[in-house]
Amino acid sequence: MKVKLYTDGAARGNPEGPGGYGAVLQYVDKNGTLHEKELSQGYVKTTNNRMELMAAIAGLEALNRPCEVELYSDSRYLVDAFNQHWIDSWIRQDWKRPKSGPVKNVDLWKRLLEAAKPHEIRFYWVKGHDGHPENERCDRLATSAADGNERIIDEGLQ
Repeated sequence: MKVKLYTDGAARGNPEGPGGYGAVLQYVDKNGTLHEKELSQGYVKTTNNRMELMAAIAGLEALNRPCEVELYSDSRYLVDAFNQHWIDSWIRQDWKRPKSGPVKNVDLWKRLLEAAKPHEIRFYWVKGHDGHPENERCDRLATSAADGNERIIDEGLQ
């Protein structure tokens, strides 16, 4: 099955800091019917990069069978980690801190790789706040994530 996964870390909505994160799974079933599943998280005190990773994890972990996934994110950090093979380099270095700087979010990256294993995934970066339809989708998630309160990832990863 082919699935589009839209993710966003929302830095708006919470007057005291970052908001939350959200993911929407969109797919068409064998009868041609479009389905959407929205996952959102309430206020989280963490960085935008971590929220982007948690959104991707939430979406991938919600899939109950192997899929062809197109993952759309306005996080260059998330998309470039895969498309430019940064993550491969971190694994080869056994997730150690390189001399040039820290490897960020190691536990989240490991969980994302585990969630990604059964799927064929293509990562797409969509420029933020430019009116592009795929990015509007991500931006809509930001509000949903900031307003939501369903806990979909365990507190230990925050």
